[in-house]
Amino acid sequence: MTTWRLGVIGGSGLYDIDAIEDRRWTRIASPWGEASDEVLSGVLHGVPLAFLPRHGRGHRLAPSAINARANIDVLKRAGCTDILSIAAVGSLREDLPPGAFVLADQYIDRTHARPQSFFGEGLVAHVSMADPVCPRLSALVREAGASADVGDGATYLAMEGPQFSTRAESRLYRSWGCDVIGMTAMPEARLAREAELPYAALCMVTDYDCWRTDDADVDVGAILSVMHANAETARRVIAELARRLSQTKRPSSPIDTVLDQAIVTDPAIWDRALMSKLDAICARRFAKP
Repeated sequence: MTTWRLGVIGGSGLYDIDAIEDRRWTRIASPWGEASDEVLSGVLHGVPLAFLPRHGRGHRLAPSAINARANIDVLKRAGCTDILSIAAVGSLREDLPPGAFVLADQYIDRTHARPQSFFGEGLVAHVSMADPVCPRLSALVREAGASADVGDGATYLAMEGPQFSTRAESRLYRSWGCDVIGMTAMPEARLAREAELPYAALCMVTDYDCWRTDDADVDVGAILSVMHANAETARRVIAELARRLSQTKRPSSPIDTVLDQAIVTDPAIWDRALMSKLDAICARRFAKP
């Protein structure tokens, strides 16, 4: 596939992209349940784009209530070839102040109440998550975000939430080498890999997590103020990314065919009911003889 169709999952504060042309909100049904919202489809600088607000418009969904399987499934059904995730995060590094942007390239998953996979009994698959993001898409996002000084190489600690960390937890995560902390990147990144969708994660820093003893506790009011400015910056990065994608053909990625090596169940005994739910996620794989 040489044509880009970019999927964008908007994080806290980013519920729409006004610059999208030929825009239409469409409800896409999924066998995995309700997605967070309708999908906004259209064109941005000549690139077909599908946008989904992760928390729903108006921010009505808490992190644990987000149906990540349905979200990834509907973007796959919308024809997306790649996904850019935008997420608000707290900083675990002094040199990542509120307002900074950084690309995550590794994750530590501390979530515990969310379905982690599309696969299961009757159709088992094991995808590699050693390198959980797409390096070529991440590099394109970093270049598009040069004016916003987007950094890279961050390790993201995914916590269950909805409460923020204790100071002891925050200091523990710093000792593990984590750079940012958030509540939504997992299992989203895992599911994108299972769906053969190259994935990049642009993190918007809203606050220092509570590891700094001289600071006040994390304050939602202050976070919301930073979030508004971050959302405007994120829109500019997305627009510049689309402009750059419009100038090049989409190169293939090993992630495009990851399921060729991942499914371990004998095809003769694949569970038919699960196959039906996987009709979009595994469309390419099921079409193979």
